[in-house]
Parts: sequence; C-alpha cells; structure tokens
Amino acid sequence: MGESVGPGGILPEMKLPNAGQVYAHVGQPFAPTPYDVVVLGAGRMGALAAHFLMVQHPSLKLLLLDQGGLPNEEGATILAPGVWTADVPEAQRERADFTRRLITGELSGSDGGLGLSGPHDAPTLARGLVDLLPEAASGSVAVSELERLPTDLFDPALLPYARFDPTALTYSAASLTTRAAQSAVRAGADLMLNVEAVPTPTGVELRRLSVTNTHRIVVHETHPLEARQVVVAAGAGGPALAESTLGTVTHHARAYRQLPRLNLPTTDTTPVLRAAGLTLRPHAGGFTVIPAIHHRDPHGYLPTGGRLSGVPVGLRRETLEDVLCALDALPALGTEALELGRSVVDVPGAWLALPESGWPMYQPLSERHWLLLGGERADVVGAGVARELAARIDK
Repeated sequence: MGESVGPGGILPEMKLPNAGQVYAHVGQPFAPTPYDVVVLGAGRMGALAAHFLMVQHPSLKLLLLDQGGLPNEEGATILAPGVWTADVPEAQRERADFTRRLITGELSGSDGGLGLSGPHDAPTLARGLVDLLPEAASGSVAVSELERLPTDLFDPALLPYARFDPTALTYSAASLTTRAAQSAVRAGADLMLNVEAVPTPTGVELRRLSVTNTHRIVVHETHPLEARQVVVAAGAGGPALAESTLGTVTHHARAYRQLPRLNLPTTDTTPVLRAAGLTLRPHAGGFTVIPAIHHRDPHGYLPTGGRLSGVPVGLRRETLEDVLCALDALPALGTEALELGRSVVDVPGAWLALPESGWPMYQPLSERHWLLLGGERADVVGAGVARELAARIDK
C-alpha cells in the first residue's frame, strides 16, 4: 500500500500553431462564429469529453465553456481526492479499466493519454481500500492481519474483520480535469471561462459575466451561438438546465453532499477506509468523510445545518445522523478531530448529480443536444463514459 504510481510531471507547455483561444474575462473580445461542438461545463466530465473529441477529431472546431474557473471552484471536483476501485459490475469493467489507465498515465497520447499529475498536484497513490466489517465475509481477514490501519479511528472489537482491495488508488480529480482542458486547447479547442450558457434549439446562448465595483456578478454581454452539436455537462444542474431550456424531461436527480474533515494523522500509505456507511479518504494529512447518498434532494431545497444536543452545527440532518450512527464503530467521530462547524457554510459541500442508473452516463436530448452526467462514480468510470460519448458525436 502507498506505492507511488509514478513520478510527477505536468504536460509541457507548448505553443502549437493550431492551439485554441482562451477567453478568461470579458476584456477579451469575442466574435461569435459557428462551432462544430460546444461543451457546456468544464468540470471533469466536460473537460474529458472535450479532450477525447479533439483526440478523435483533430480538425474539430470546439468551444468549452464554464461559469467559473478551471476546474470549477463550486463543483465537487476539487473537494476531495478521487478514489478508483476495482469494485464494479462486469458491465462497467471496460470503462473502469480505461479510466484507471488514464489516471496512472499508462495510455499513449494517441489513445487519449494525459500523462501524470504535476508536482504541485495531489499525487496518484496506490493506497488500497479497506472495508472494515462487523462479521466475517467472503474474502475477509482479521483486521490484525492488515498493516497501517489507523487503530485510533475505529473499534476493532466492533469491526474485527476487513476486506482489502489492493488495486484501489487515490488521485487528483482537479488535476485530471485541468490537464484534459489544457490538452483540448493545445489541440485547437477554444475555452471560455466566467460565462453562463444555456442551450437553444440551434446551439447555445452565451452570457459573459463581470464583477462590479460593489462585487456584484452581472451579465456583461450576451451572444447567440450556433453549434452542430452541444454537450450539456453542467454537473448536478445539467438535467434541470436541459428541461428548462429544451423542454426535455429526464429522470435524473441531484443531492447536496457535505464532506466533513476528520483531523487524524494520515500518510501516503494510509488506505482508503469504508466502515459504518461512511468512506474515509486520506487527504492533506487527515481524512475527508464521505457520507452515503440516501435520497435525492427536491428542487428548491436549501441545505441547512442540524442540531447536536440543542447546539446548531454545520452538518445537515442526514449527515449528522450518519455520523451519530457510526460513533460506536468509529469513536474518533465523537472527538474534536471532526470539524462540525456552526453553519453549513463551515463544512465543504457541493451538489452531486444522481444519474438514473446510478452510474455515469450520456443520452441524446435532441438531434443536436446531449446530456453527460458523472456523479459519485465518476472517479471510477467517468473517463470511459466521456470517451464513448466523444465517439458517438458526429462532427
């Protein structure tokens, strides 16, 4: 466990003759011209789709858009490291294997490889994943047989068995997103940041954003833009955006997931842990606590904190209940090591897409528009799904 997959190193910055234009702010003039493909959303799924489209169709005229920066500061991509695990059904095996090869830098450039994460990114580490179990199960061993388990985190009397996946690894999803977008731009795609975009029957409408001297975000200018194909990769907001603008009803949903911090020491060899319904991802010298998604959150829901012994805390009720239910098996959650906050804004969180199937997917919305969704399993198969969509789009 903990063996580094490879040395760091970002892709070299190259000034290529056919490199695309980056529009980072409204001070850069933009003259709308028709595009072959517009990808709406530069999160992980959108950036990967743009990357694979440029690999498969080098002459493509493509525009990648995002409302924020790169990667999007308000999405789930940068809140915790990605975790790849071999625990997937057979129907997802090819996608998972491809995603792992992309993460570890095993893919060649002609196959869509992005190389390795850079020296300033969270490293890709073969940590392994340990399921802590209250009873013996197929493939399990006594916890005493595994090394490097943080014994101050759990009660071995209540979780005496464990199942170990040595192939699991952690990686920087934010780095993967950024490198995919950079690769697309170097291959000729244009990138526009700080822009709202909505699908239209003939393409998209761009609303370039600016900030006033009173710190209000306003629409600076609006451009209708024609595109032969549009990929809506707007994360958790994608289905609602498609429904409100195109009138296409989907059966996907979203949920607001919080990611509390558990300040117990971790190292590069500490495995990812799953126990009592929670996943604990080693991150920045501690753990990011990943709760399960129990249900969709209705449209218009605003996350609010719960109460612990009558005291307001920053964990929403469902997350607080998950933590309380896990206290006996994971007593460290009942200590000051867990950051509860005083309000929701004190605890990192983001809206998460819930594809109807539970797995990342894409679907046509019209002859011109596609919906691309990642969700909580994008860590494992997202790159494979984005590549498949790129192969389906007719330039």
